[in-house]
Amino acid sequence: MIRLSICIATFNRGNFIGETLDSILSQMSPEVELVVVDGASPDNTPEVMASYLLTHPAIRYFRELENSGIDADYDKAVGYATGQYCWLMTDDDFLKPGAIKRVLAELDGLRDLVVVNAETRNADLTDILVPRQLVVNGDRSYINDGSESFFSECANYLSFIGGVVIRREFWLERDRKSFYGSLFVHVGVIFQQPRIGGVYVIADPQIVVRYGNAMWTSRGFEIWSFKWQGLVWSFADFSDAAKRRVCHPAPWKRIKTLFYYRATGAYSKDEFKAFIYSRTAGARRFMSCGIAIFPAAVANIISVLYFALFNRSERMMQYDLLRSRHASSLSRWLAKALWK
Repeated sequence: MIRLSICIATFNRGNFIGETLDSILSQMSPEVELVVVDGASPDNTPEVMASYLLTHPAIRYFRELENSGIDADYDKAVGYATGQYCWLMTDDDFLKPGAIKRVLAELDGLRDLVVVNAETRNADLTDILVPRQLVVNGDRSYINDGSESFFSECANYLSFIGGVVIRREFWLERDRKSFYGSLFVHVGVIFQQPRIGGVYVIADPQIVVRYGNAMWTSRGFEIWSFKWQGLVWSFADFSDAAKRRVCHPAPWKRIKTLFYYRATGAYSKDEFKAFIYSRTAGARRFMSCGIAIFPAAVANIISVLYFALFNRSERMMQYDLLRSRHASSLSRWLAKALWK
């Protein structure tokens, strides 16, 4: 019997998916299968997969005729799977040695979900930005307690789909299509009604995340200020206090947030016209517009100074600033001089 299906939905990752597959295949056992759904990638993904299929015929590869979006493709992957549980793995990150064995040890029929912690590294994997994305002191269980603790403590981390190992039958019983287009279908499945039952959190990171490689980086302002916020605040069964611990009800109203996105290049007059103009008036509209046209390179320098002086622990945000096309030699010099 297949206990665990590792399900990957991929698109245009021909340059990265091989490393991901290598980290998985080296740990495979007879009770584990690997399912890859290719959302009609126009790059060399089919050729890369063909080479792996020659030497690993146990891989189940499904190439779609057209791209249906990340939500639908992960849903398809779970549908194609045959395992009792599905690990919704990403296509450019990789598993640490022993990760599959560690997860298998925590699978039992009473758990609907196993949350697998991750460490985050830079895009070339040479520097650890965050050693533990989910900050917990040890493994943890949430068992039908009816509280909001799991939501408030774990929902933010679960925006990363690679940390989700979910009972396949539970997934298929839930509404998925309502969350197509949200980019976070798994979060919709987990937190809709009725509330999820047994949850187990593995505290030690079993995944290495390649940060800064997300295909939606250029849409960061829209995604985190509207799509993610809209999804989190749509769960009517959770209190406003619990939802506030996950994200602000309207991040786009925060001047500091707008300025940071301007410094990274994710917020400009285009985003102002598309998302802010119709939602604001008066002084707020004026301030939001002013930030949208503020020189991005100058905003980048100011933000680098801010993080150096007041927020040195936020290494992922610092990394985003320095990866921005608006990062100047002065920004990089300041970072080197002040962040070390």
